[in-house]
Amino acid sequence: MTDMHASSTQLLLQAENIYKAYGTADNPIQVLSGVDLALARGEMLAIVGASGSGKTTLLQILGCLDVPDQGELFFAGKEISKSSENELSSHRNENVGFIFQFHYLLPEFSALENVMMPGLIAGRHKKKLKEKSLELLQQVGLEHRTHHRSGELSGGEQQRVALARALIMQPSLVLADEPTGNLDSASGKQVFDLLTHLCRTRSMSVIMVTHNMELAGSMDRCLTLADGRLAD
Repeated sequence: MTDMHASSTQLLLQAENIYKAYGTADNPIQVLSGVDLALARGEMLAIVGASGSGKTTLLQILGCLDVPDQGELFFAGKEISKSSENELSSHRNENVGFIFQFHYLLPEFSALENVMMPGLIAGRHKKKLKEKSLELLQQVGLEHRTHHRSGELSGGEQQRVALARALIMQPSLVLADEPTGNLDSASGKQVFDLLTHLCRTRSMSVIMVTHNMELAGSMDRCLTLADGRLAD
């Protein structure tokens, strides 16, 4: 693999020869053409590339939200690309935290309830879950907004709630798709700084798709997706 610079015991995520096309059999649109990726435990990786280059598609495959047409995906040394949907659902909820460009908070619930939601779905102990959620909201500077619904929060506050929600299950891997894309520069920098600080203190691995080259340059490593492949 082109970018495997860590030993297999240090790797959290490996993607080998990932292909993905959309469209029809007669007129396929090839998006990924043999992507190889190795992510070390605790590593923070940025992926950049032109609009339409397949960055979001790759992130969805790495997070098991989508399946490749060809190729294999390994998590902590175990092949997961051929797992059942139930196994993948459990893997996503327990091992992967997702942050998207749009926060996807549930509008009828408070900030606290939104952060608790992944744990409630997993059947975690409600009292301990609430304590952890309150602690995370404090760490992202929103302890005074715990009972506000998403519509009562600013864009930056909404994204900070989404960040807390992504971390509540203490995932090994955080996937962030343009997490600052809808925010002004000050709010975006605040969300990025919180993301990197909280993940580093928890030794979480991060893959972030971004158009912001300044933020990308602050990560441990930056790869470019072009012509369906990743390159340094």
